[in-house]
Amino acid sequence: MRKKIIAANWKMNMTIAEAASFLEDFLLELGGEDHADVVIVPSFIAIPKVSELLNSVPGVKLGAQNMHWESSGAFTGEVSAPMLRELFVRYVVLGHSERRQYFGETDEIVNRKTKAALAASLTPIVCVGETLAQRESGQVEMVLEQQLRGSLADLNKAQLEDLVLAYEPVWAIGTGHTATPAQAQEAHAFILSVLTKLSSAATANKIRIQYGGSVKPGNTAELMAQPDIDGALVGGASLEARAFAEIVRNAVKQLP
Repeated sequence: MRKKIIAANWKMNMTIAEAASFLEDFLLELGGEDHADVVIVPSFIAIPKVSELLNSVPGVKLGAQNMHWESSGAFTGEVSAPMLRELFVRYVVLGHSERRQYFGETDEIVNRKTKAALAASLTPIVCVGETLAQRESGQVEMVLEQQLRGSLADLNKAQLEDLVLAYEPVWAIGTGHTATPAQAQEAHAFILSVLTKLSSAATANKIRIQYGGSVKPGNTAELMAQPDIDGALVGGASLEARAFAEIVRNAVKQLP
């Protein structure tokens, strides 16, 4: 069975001091019980402090929200994989819908970043998902397959097995609307079928697929109980320590 993985995407929130305060409260709330793999994904400015605080915490890893595909160069405002590695970053979120929507990132760009992350021994969390208009017009599967084929182009079996995918229906991000467990499971199952076509069933079954879209403590256990949902990419609810700790605990809770 694939181990659940829960990531806290703080987006453009939390100062360094707020990040430190959050982690103090979160780690206290989480305690020493068994839980899913956890990834904290702060803003770039907070990464050094979060790295320092997580240095001796097993089961909680550090992620970044983006990176450039080049290792260095004249790219003002960008951050490279080697820079992230120096700060002990283990994961990097790529192709988030906000990057695609507001910053014009294409599948080709996401593919270049994914290859660069893998080459630097970073684990990419590659995001895919449809808009409300695309869902209402029956284009969900077409959109997902196009994004998967473009974002994962030319990756070999070993590279595919080293990444994480995140299905994030754009219409459910920050809106309070969550895909039903059945809707989310249907999308995840389709993603698995595309991964099987891109590689093999054996490889596809090793790739963890998170759900992202208004994940909250109250809906986590039901979502995670679906056979093909392997975790969550959490936005707003990850900004409050107690709520995020509850999400992490609920991810492995057995439903009656």
